[in-house]
Amino acid sequence: MRLACAIFLLVFSVSVFAQELTNSKSPDTISYWTKKNKLGFDISEIAFVNWSAGGNSAVSGLFKGDFSRVYAKENRKWVNELFIRYGLNKQDGLGVRKTDDAIQINSTFGYRKDTITNWYHSAKFNFNTQFTNGYVYPNTEKVISRLFAPAYIFLGVGAENANKEKKRIFYISPFTFKTTLVLDQNLANQGAFGVTKALYDLNGNIISSGKRSKTELGFLFTSFYKKEIVKNITLVNKLSLYSDYINNFGNIDVDCDLSLDLVVNQYVKANIGARVVYDDDIKAKEEVNGTQVTVGPKAQLKQLLGVGIVYLF
Repeated sequence: MRLACAIFLLVFSVSVFAQELTNSKSPDTISYWTKKNKLGFDISEIAFVNWSAGGNSAVSGLFKGDFSRVYAKENRKWVNELFIRYGLNKQDGLGVRKTDDAIQINSTFGYRKDTITNWYHSAKFNFNTQFTNGYVYPNTEKVISRLFAPAYIFLGVGAENANKEKKRIFYISPFTFKTTLVLDQNLANQGAFGVTKALYDLNGNIISSGKRSKTELGFLFTSFYKKEIVKNITLVNKLSLYSDYINNFGNIDVDCDLSLDLVVNQYVKANIGARVVYDDDIKAKEEVNGTQVTVGPKAQLKQLLGVGIVYLF
């Protein structure tokens, strides 16, 4: 956690400081930094009053934040990104439930031999976690995830290819360290998210506590593709594939995020998306006869449809 926070603070403080230095110069000074800030809020609502067919009123909201700081000069490129998602749903007769929760930090430094080639020698850092507790609803007594439980850190070196418009990017790394953090001891004792679980004696007493981290070395492939398929409708696809060399090489962790962005006007946009995640270390939770049990890994699917306001600055 300290490592991730330190790197995050370093990345964004350096980029912001560099921009402040650039902005303090004369108007004719060339800046090698570009920035993008995007805030969005999607909302959906349905209400029933004496509706003969029945139904439950519900309202959902999703807050989104995308921030980037990019340095590009001749043969060097440094891309820093922060993505935030948090969504809630309230339905009649049910409590407030979480629908989305994500914090993602990316930082990639690349160097190329000349200004013609699209290939970069790159080093990549990625950090993922969440804000609040996760549950298998309707059971809100037993927590299945928390802030930094899990958290994932990827750190590696490889090669990146990006076209001039930066709308097609893929990255290949034969040496990437993946660290899984489970900083909640109760979850670590259960062996959640693939860490080594606690050992117990015959009386149920802990002999050794569960490990709160797990480190792997493997192969990482990521890609980004963006294309306007028709006017005001843009397809965006993000894909990440990772396989550990030591433990079950060939088992691939998959994270695929596909979305269609529909532009209504400068401030109003709609989004249709689907995300598929598979990780052999993440065991699914199910309710069986009122009891929460752990089953094997399963493909995770999330689908969304939202209309909301977007503000760029």
